[in-house]
Amino acid sequence: MQVRQERCKGCTESVHVSPEKLERLIEIASRGRETVPDENYEVRLKQCSECPGLQYGTTCRYCGCLVAVRAKLQDSDCPFPLAPRWN
Repeated sequence: MQVRQERCKGCTESVHVSPEKLERLIEIASRGRETVPDENYEVRLKQCSECPGLQYGTTCRYCGCLVAVRAKLQDSDCPFPLAPRWN
């Protein structure tokens, strides 16, 4: 099965999220939710950085999320269509 190489419909190349804003978004998303330990978070981010679905260095092509936010949340999983890269 081949993975389609389409761009995320909601994103453009002008999408930029500052590190400060990304930290704030992670803080907001993790309120009242379990997060993964920092070691697991770093592994997830590394796997995302090597994924063909990563766009603009921040966004998952398959679900449209900011990968740094999704990777921090314990109850999140990888939306890669062939086989999740992490869970």
